[in-house]
Amino acid sequence: MTSRQFMRVRADMPPGHVRTPAYLRGKCGWVERTLGPFPNPEELAYGHHGHPLPLLRIRFTMAELWGSAAEHPDDTLDAEIYAHWLEKVDAPHAP
Repeated sequence: MTSRQFMRVRADMPPGHVRTPAYLRGKCGWVERTLGPFPNPEELAYGHHGHPLPLLRIRFTMAELWGSAAEHPDDTLDAEIYAHWLEKVDAPHAP
């Protein structure tokens, strides 16, 4: 995955040890950078091997996260999310 990609965090709500914040699920943001492969923490939590997965830093706007309730809609939040939680979507516009 390369930078400038627009991604959506999967909106799944599975049971168990999930390392993706619920408030980011279903939200879209830009790939700020790819951080490299790291062991899957969801597997490690259950004593499994933790197969390496790409970890990406995704940049969200406050407007995307909080809608009209965002006090500063253009401010951003960066979150590190594993690739298996992301899906590529068409970008509304380039940042």
